[in-house]
Amino acid sequence: MIPGARLILLGRQGAGKGTQCVRISRHFVVPHISTGDILRAAVRERTELGAIAKRVMDAGGLVGDEIMVGLVKERLNRDDARTRGYILDGFPRTVGQAVALDEITASRPIDVVLDLDVPRLLVLERITARRVCRDCGTNYVADHHERSPWICEVCGGEVMQRDDDTTEAINCRLDLYEEQTSPLIEFYGRHGRLAVIDGVGSPDDVFVRLITAVDDARRPG
Repeated sequence: MIPGARLILLGRQGAGKGTQCVRISRHFVVPHISTGDILRAAVRERTELGAIAKRVMDAGGLVGDEIMVGLVKERLNRDDARTRGYILDGFPRTVGQAVALDEITASRPIDVVLDLDVPRLLVLERITARRVCRDCGTNYVADHHERSPWICEVCGGEVMQRDDDTTEAINCRLDLYEEQTSPLIEFYGRHGRLAVIDGVGSPDDVFVRLITAVDDARRPG
């Protein structure tokens, strides 16, 4: 294993991206940096950009590219990211953000961009089967053999389907992802930095594919 990996992981919601990010970060001993983590940390620590982002979010707005790029730059300049590397989750989301990221990382370029590829129908199937406890948030998977009412084994609360996990809502989110990410995948593919990983299979099998792709991209010569 070559130390100091600098990675980006792309993938549809429901592809298992979050879990694999955590596993990769532990494998390479690098921080897992997500857009949500960056925003929450900046707001909590009351940085200048964090204060600006908080005002935007409190007003019900979306944090723009300029602020997000600034927040990512701040985070990547911290000691752990500079010396050990990182895996970015949820950034960049647009070609404009990708271009800005290239400028930020010019002296220490991204090693590889991983696209975790899972067919849309399988993603839809996974998310529509997801259930959550109304009280404690424990996640479950529906298999059509559930009792009614479905009671959480952890706290006794009601297990239900989230309002945004319906087929219609998920298709809207997937459409938005395709619209935003297709140009990004083309951008990194055109520059020879994209590795498309088959995301179908057991989590362990997919993890091995991801790690192998990273090692291949970072192998000297």
